[in-house]
Amino acid sequence: MLEFHALHKAFGERKVLRGLTFGVRPGELFGFCGANGAGKTTAMRIALGVLQADSGEVRLQGRPVDAASRARFGYMPEERGLYAKMTPRDQLVHFAVLSGVERSVARRRAEEWMERLGVVAAPKDALEKLSLGNQQKVQLIASLIHDPDVLVLDEPFSGLDPVAVDAMADALTDFSRRGVPVVFSSHQLDLVERLCDRVGIVRDGALVAEGTVEELRSGADRGPLEVELSGAEDDWSRALEGVDGVEVLGKQGRTVLLRVADGVPAARILEVAGAAGEVERFGRRRPALADIFRESVGG
Repeated sequence: MLEFHALHKAFGERKVLRGLTFGVRPGELFGFCGANGAGKTTAMRIALGVLQADSGEVRLQGRPVDAASRARFGYMPEERGLYAKMTPRDQLVHFAVLSGVERSVARRRAEEWMERLGVVAAPKDALEKLSLGNQQKVQLIASLIHDPDVLVLDEPFSGLDPVAVDAMADALTDFSRRGVPVVFSSHQLDLVERLCDRVGIVRDGALVAEGTVEELRSGADRGPLEVELSGAEDDWSRALEGVDGVEVLGKQGRTVLLRVADGVPAARILEVAGAAGEVERFGRRRPALADIFRESVGG
């Protein structure tokens, strides 16, 4: 298990981490979410030894992470760190060899990974000639090619097209199935919701929500009430504006979204809706992760 335990970090007077604590279990995809400046990148840099915490520690299997254990990490930094003048193959082999992989094995893995993720590059193309999306794929391969025991990835899906996102997601899922703890930050909350076993939301350097998406949903404010009718006039929702405690938030096709105050009987809303048409759906909308995120960070 990878643990971030009671991390504090300040840069001068600015406190970036305030007791940040969470764990990533073996074989788990953990989505690390927060607004810009919330402390995500700082926490990841501490895990990799790029920064030192003022207090607290990062642990792996119950022991503080040291240089030997970090050698088995795969890390994708927010600021990409590839060599622009080298070919993707040459530098992937170089990074793998630095991590202890035999050169012949490194060459084979580089070819396999580039094919799997669909890196488009001629044999002699320098990295700088590749599209940003292909450069992003090469950066991810550099973090995977030595077959790490832990993956820490900062915005790995940024700038990728949907096909590349799916290929990268499959690669991360394969690692998690092998028991590798995978933690990644992302602002693409729909993707986090789809992929991750658990999610942590950080605000001002502290975790404010953690759990599976379903657990977070159960603790979130209730979503709007959805009422879907067939055979109704387009403006039927105006009738609901006269019901005390009911606010019409908007319409999506045949569905009307309502904010309902506590104590308003559902039977009264059903009565009005039923007089306008046939009720096909009547229930609360399940909040998406983006809704939970906004509620958690105050956005």
